[in-house]
Amino acid sequence: MENVRHIIGADLSKRKIDLVIHPIKKHLCIENQKDGFKEMISWLKDNKVKSSEILIVMEHTGLYGFCFEHFLHQKQIRFCKVSALDIKLSMGVSRGKSDKIDAARIAQYGANKRNHLTVQTQTSKALERLKMLNTSRDKLVRTRAGLKTSAEEFRNIGMSERDMALRAQLQVIKSLDIQIKSLEKEIEDVIRKEKELNTNYDLLKSIKGVGPVLATNAIIKTHNFERFPNSRKFACFCGIAPFEHTSGSSVKGKTRVNHLADKEMKTLLDLAAKSAITCDPELRAYYQKRITNGKSKMSTINIVRNKIVGRIFAVINRQSPYREDYSRIALN
Repeated sequence: MENVRHIIGADLSKRKIDLVIHPIKKHLCIENQKDGFKEMISWLKDNKVKSSEILIVMEHTGLYGFCFEHFLHQKQIRFCKVSALDIKLSMGVSRGKSDKIDAARIAQYGANKRNHLTVQTQTSKALERLKMLNTSRDKLVRTRAGLKTSAEEFRNIGMSERDMALRAQLQVIKSLDIQIKSLEKEIEDVIRKEKELNTNYDLLKSIKGVGPVLATNAIIKTHNFERFPNSRKFACFCGIAPFEHTSGSSVKGKTRVNHLADKEMKTLLDLAAKSAITCDPELRAYYQKRITNGKSKMSTINIVRNKIVGRIFAVINRQSPYREDYSRIALN
């Protein structure tokens, strides 16, 4: 990575951020807010470290890093986000743990992997807004699902819907339905106002089995298809790409997927595959043929998942809707 003289490991939490400069091992703990970020800039100057010559490495921490990342983009300070598991596995046997130690380990990881790290690019305001709205929707959907399960259990034991214990939950479910629909409308409005998002959204929905939720999540997870170079990389991210599991003559395991994945996308693709098997003649015929030949149902569904991902990247790359005429090509 060009012009990077110092790697800074950042361990983020809700209230504070621990920073360690590699290789000089200077440490600073700041508040996770604007005043703390300004303190970091002064600290860098005191240590004669130019902001143009650093790369900050941090873990994926969701909303904890939102304001910090926005500040770094404003100051044109390069940073990248990496998986916490990648850092843990790279350390080997380690003893002791503190925020300072974690920041130092992140900095060491960044130094070792500097040639393989990718600088985080700034996403558009529309994409950031879309991500926030979708996150809010997902939380409400999960809450509603839990309440529906609880309400069904009450019904199963014979409880009347006029009973306050059940009625209260039904009222909350009804309120959640309204809020979820409002969020979905706002999500679509954001997409429709942004030309690139709108185009890709419509292209994705042209694929049988791909609905508004999967299309929206695919756009968010891929940063509107700028994050992953091809369908195979995205399939790995979703946990649906099969890998060989053999070693010498003694280990001859089945080809299987890795459990380390974005579980949300994997679930959505699973639902899309099952829907496509029902409504897409080509995929339905393919599924039935494999099942008739004694193939595993789950492995066949996983193949259909991968075909859907292939179709997703195909329509985006050629910027034209999916058509039935191309289905035979997509299956090969």
